[in-house]
Amino acid sequence: MRWPDGNICGICFTEATHAYGTCPACDDEGRMLPGRDEDGGAICRTCSGITTNLECGTCDREAERFRSGSCARCVVHADLTNLLRPGMDLRLRRLVDTLANVDRPESIYTYMRGKRAHELLAAIGSRELALTQEAFDILKPSPAVEHLRALLVHHRMLPERHTDERVHRFEQWIATRLDELPADGIRDRIERFATWYHLKRVRSRALESGVNIETVTHAAKQEITEAGRFLLWLRAEHGVGPAELRQVHVDDYLSSGTSTRKHIRNFLRWFNRDDNRRTNAERVDAPFREAHSEPLLKQSERIALVRNCLEWEQVKLSTRIAGLILLLWAQPLNKIVMLRHEHATFDVAGMTLKLGERPTAVPEAVADLFWRHLEAPGNPRTVNTGTPWLFPGGHAGRHLHPGTLSERLKVLGIDAQRARNATLRDLAHEVDARTLMDLLGYSKPVIARYAARAGAPMSDYVDFKTPKRP
Repeated sequence: MRWPDGNICGICFTEATHAYGTCPACDDEGRMLPGRDEDGGAICRTCSGITTNLECGTCDREAERFRSGSCARCVVHADLTNLLRPGMDLRLRRLVDTLANVDRPESIYTYMRGKRAHELLAAIGSRELALTQEAFDILKPSPAVEHLRALLVHHRMLPERHTDERVHRFEQWIATRLDELPADGIRDRIERFATWYHLKRVRSRALESGVNIETVTHAAKQEITEAGRFLLWLRAEHGVGPAELRQVHVDDYLSSGTSTRKHIRNFLRWFNRDDNRRTNAERVDAPFREAHSEPLLKQSERIALVRNCLEWEQVKLSTRIAGLILLLWAQPLNKIVMLRHEHATFDVAGMTLKLGERPTAVPEAVADLFWRHLEAPGNPRTVNTGTPWLFPGGHAGRHLHPGTLSERLKVLGIDAQRARNATLRDLAHEVDARTLMDLLGYSKPVIARYAARAGAPMSDYVDFKTPKRP
């Protein structure tokens, strides 16, 4: 392909044809700006002399011709209409318009071509799949099903559940996990542990504001899984069931396997209460093992990572902002992903970020990056629009998953645990305890622990570590 200024590759062509605005040469508004003037500024086709046909044959809008002379938006609209057959169904007509009118309709086109997504949309179009939560519950769980469900709920085409969707998914997970266990006493014991202990707690935590329920359910799943593995091991290695469990079995299990086996601790404590006929001598426990050391960064390494977040323009802006929040204020990933627009404010004094009881000032050196991110958080150019989250996830209406953020930060060279430990250590050495608690939202024991390790010469840390008397 050749334009007046020479050959142009496919990638540059696509980038050029997706730039719109006011042409600085002729002041024409709302134009595609694929050309360049002598100073490298973006200008319209007319002023740059580009003769390539860049008008959609369907809607006459200036756009890259995606298929058969039509732009991607018109192609997606036509394909969705054929699939969904909305007729007079207002919800399906809104679904067609919502998906076709995203900033990057090419992404929707790719999504529709996926086998499972195509099957689901076709089932809706044939009216085999009703737009109800019950109809989606019958389907085999898959990422495609949850993605479409979240999209429909977020855009109010599918009613929300009376209970939290994440709690419902946890209930489904429990049912699937129990089906994998034998009915020889193991399944019954794990079912009681999963429902009476964990599900009750998950439901309660889901009602609390500021709680990342994804983190809560992840920990619960790990403990339920490890408890099941332990009882299966007990049957296979010692030929006994839960009723015959003794401390010697626990000690054998913990000493002969991987470190993940330590996650049976809460199960054993619940087990003692569940089997209340046990004597004190028969009670079992997995001792808590506190780490002898914590992974840390050197101060020079932390500063270098901050510089990466500021300067690495090739990395997604949302990832760099999350890295700065971690490196400057030691926020855990599960709290970072739950930050909302309302937590960041601008006024005449500058920008502030509310992480604890009191807002903390954002340094001027990074405030511009934060402002750019606030204008387009996570670049949600497909279905996750209108979201309150500063770090939107891949599913409509949901925030980014902490695990996903952890993987993205590795591109910047950031190990989340080491970075958080180092930042907390440095902050505890430089800032008084009460201020840290108010600004960062950490508890007294956490701040006291890091202050002690940092050797902070602050007398009030002693007060924090000393329990109050009634």
